Amino acid sequence: MHVLVTRPLPAANQTAKRLRALGHDVIVDPMLRIAPTTTPLPDRPFDAVAFTSINGVTAFAAHPDGKRFLHLPAFAVGPRTAKEARAIGFAQVTDCDGDASALAGRIAAVLPSGARVLNPAGEDRAADLAGLLAAPGISLDLAIVYAAEPADALSEEARAALASGTVKAALHFSQRTVKTLLRCVEGAGLNDTLTGVRELCLSEQVAEPFVRKGLAVEVAAAPNEDALFALL
Repeated sequence: MHVLVTRPLPAANQTAKRLRALGHDVIVDPMLRIAPTTTPLPDRPFDAVAFTSINGVTAFAAHPDGKRFLHLPAFAVGPRTAKEARAIGFAQVTDCDGDASALAGRIAAVLPSGARVLNPAGEDRAADLAGLLAAPGISLDLAIVYAAEPADALSEEARAALASGTVKAALHFSQRTVKTLLRCVEGAGLNDTLTGVRELCLSEQVAEPFVRKGLAVEVAAAPNEDALFALL
């Protein structure tokens, strides 16, 4: 099966590698480009670091101030994010295996009221982690470590594959990549091609732009890549 992957690099290449190992043909066309920032991180004591995406981990690793937080326990939204956190040097990593609500619940179960958590993330976020942690009395400091810049157009490979009907499925990990894809597809005059593509989405929230367009979607049973792959 020809599968379109639209998530940002480097995660898109990791997903593509898994798909190819399963025998699929893969077209990688990132709808967002991750641009790390060098804005200084907060200069205060923290009790833990919370990661809501792989992009946050990789951008944090590239940040000049990132290493001074590696001694802290880290909480990761899912297994891939947890694996990446360990790879950049965090020794104590908790995989919360879910979404932002699961992440907040796990943090609240481990840390006491009054704890302070650093959240390296992007400018655009789908969930309000600070709001979820407010009730248990845990403070969250957001640190913008990257910007996600939207693509201007489809790659030539993706455009040709959609136009010819070659693409049979597409994996979608964020609502913003979906919105960018829809804009790029419309700009290429290929709106009609999406009706022949299985739109496989990480969550209902990710799927919303497709639903508003009247397109059929399939949603993963859990918000992680393994559950998304199970739809194929």
